Amino acid sequence: MNNKFDALKDDDSGDHEQDQGSPKDSEKEKIEDDDKEQIIIKKKMVVPGAGEHPLQYNYTFWYSRRTPGRPASTQSYEQNIKQIGSFASVEQFWRFYSHMIRPGDLTGHSDFHLFKEGIKPMWEDDANKMGGKWIIRLRKGLASRCWENLILAMLGEQFMVGEEICGAVVSVRFQEDIISIWNKTASDQATTARIRDTLRRVLNLPPNTIMEYKTHTDSIKYVGVGCP
Repeated sequence: MNNKFDALKDDDSGDHEQDQGSPKDSEKEKIEDDDKEQIIIKKKMVVPGAGEHPLQYNYTFWYSRRTPGRPASTQSYEQNIKQIGSFASVEQFWRFYSHMIRPGDLTGHSDFHLFKEGIKPMWEDDANKMGGKWIIRLRKGLASRCWENLILAMLGEQFMVGEEICGAVVSVRFQEDIISIWNKTASDQATTARIRDTLRRVLNLPPNTIMEYKTHTDSIKYVGVGCP
């Protein structure tokens, strides 16, 4: 990796300023710029520390809260959602999680989101827009346990559906709490069925629990804005 950085420094030395009119040179510069941008992105991504246990994917915790009854919009939702932080290992996850309020202790209209790094918890995100989510409505008092079981299963790759899982959300409301898991491809019925069955198992849900699958395109049509 160091060699790649060194090579980019050499490329920046000004050697390619000669013959600026050459289309090949300008194309080369564009490729080099793209490479630099990718390296900057990689630099920003978190990495496991020495001796830590890496996760298969990096994840980001988000938090949002809004005043009930106030009309939502895509812009206000995006402004309202706050990034807590990203992690790449089991140890980094616990550093965040151990200091976070449990969903059952949240008040009002609040949400925790845990998504793969680089995916925003919004319907319109490229990773989400063709997907959907399994939704389970919980009576009060169950959110903290169910949320912990869900995210540990997600981080531990228990769903066994490759890269299909995008993230999970717990939504605290006045009368009930809602837990959901998002996947990339709503049309893949075999995958959505496997996610449903795994979700039922890891949450230890009674057989009569109602589970609803909703595509994000339907959610957008129904609500009219890009907020979960």
